[in-house]
Amino acid sequence: MLKKSIASLLLVPALALPAQAQDLQRGKLLYETYCATCHAERLHGRDKTVVKSMADLRDMVARWARETKRSFTLDELEDMALYLNQSHYRLTK
Repeated sequence: MLKKSIASLLLVPALALPAQAQDLQRGKLLYETYCATCHAERLHGRDKTVVKSMADLRDMVARWARETKRSFTLDELEDMALYLNQSHYRLTK
């Protein structure tokens, strides 16, 4: 019984990986479709960025979504923030 419980616990993170990869792919697609046309790569690589944490990044993504009057779900906003973090910011969570 104990072996089954340990095996189950080890399997849970493995099951989460494909979902996270899908979220990053969706974030990339959303960003490239709705945001990248106005944003140059240099925007995210600025030395004087105001984005210092994941909370800052989430706030910035949500703010620009409102500015552009786009209707994204909370999950879509999170996916874009996760994608931007992975591709540009590399902030700790």
